[in-house]
Amino acid sequence: MTIKKYEVLLTEGARRDLDAIFDYIAENDGLVHADYVLERLLEVTESLSRFPERGAYPQELLLLGIKEYRQSAFKPYRVIYRVINQQVVIYLIMDGRRDMQSALARRLLGA
Repeated sequence: MTIKKYEVLLTEGARRDLDAIFDYIAENDGLVHADYVLERLLEVTESLSRFPERGAYPQELLLLGIKEYRQSAFKPYRVIYRVINQQVVIYLIMDGRRDMQSALARRLLGA
């Protein structure tokens, strides 16, 4: 049995999210912890190349009837993405304790 391999792409916004998370942790908890979190988040994104459908639908979008996006996590961080053909497009990587509703509306819905 062969497993389909998806190409994982990070939007510019998702790249900025990773940079901001790294910078914040490095400044507040040190480089070692920042490197650790960045590595785990990159593992989460790469794991999507094999089984992207396993991710849950973000509750904030489900309440709006939107089922095109999924999420995976390295708690407390959430990775919001969409599967398009053989690609996994990552739109948002964010601390789930922040205002996800506003972030999702701005980044995904252009509100």
